[in-house]
Amino acid sequence: MQSSFAQWKDYKLINDGKDTINRLDQKGIKHGEWVVHVESVRGEPGYEEEGVFENNRKEGEWRVFNLMGDLIGIENYRWGNKDGVAQYFDINGSLRMEQSWKALNPDKAYDTIMVEDVDKLDSYHEVIIKNEGASLKHGSWKYYDPASGSVLRTENYMLGKLEGDNSSAAAEPAEPKKVPKPKEVVEFEKKKGKKKIKYQDGSTN
Repeated sequence: MQSSFAQWKDYKLINDGKDTINRLDQKGIKHGEWVVHVESVRGEPGYEEEGVFENNRKEGEWRVFNLMGDLIGIENYRWGNKDGVAQYFDINGSLRMEQSWKALNPDKAYDTIMVEDVDKLDSYHEVIIKNEGASLKHGSWKYYDPASGSVLRTENYMLGKLEGDNSSAAAEPAEPKKVPKPKEVVEFEKKKGKKKIKYQDGSTN
């Protein structure tokens, strides 16, 4: 079994040594499943994040936990940049913020993005933008009251730019509507009693 790990410069073993995480190839490039641990520093809380690297770039869904093991965020990545919806929760699992991102392909000097035509419903046109190698705020950003589930404020972005005056965009329903917990949070809370994965260092240095 150990010979199958020979291609990796560094890794950590889980599941009684049957599987690996945090894999680095001989060039130091990250691959596969990773658990990234960040300690508290200068008053900023520490956290752990779990997800997949493809050729040193975050890809797909990543989950963020505080150092007590509570799920506090679900983020999505493409080309190593945030893409799509990101959700953040309080320690009770209630939604407190929802963001929307558009990832740009860092391998291109310019990128083409389809943008909805504000004058024609369900009509889109191409926009070519200079690629700064990052994500753009794109779509609705919502800020919630975790206690009631009501939306406190909404901001709408178009390719990184805040649209209009959103200061009065807060939704105030006649009866505060409780936002149900995302299924990922419910599933995590069911498994919360399980111990964290134990791993051992497999460095070949």
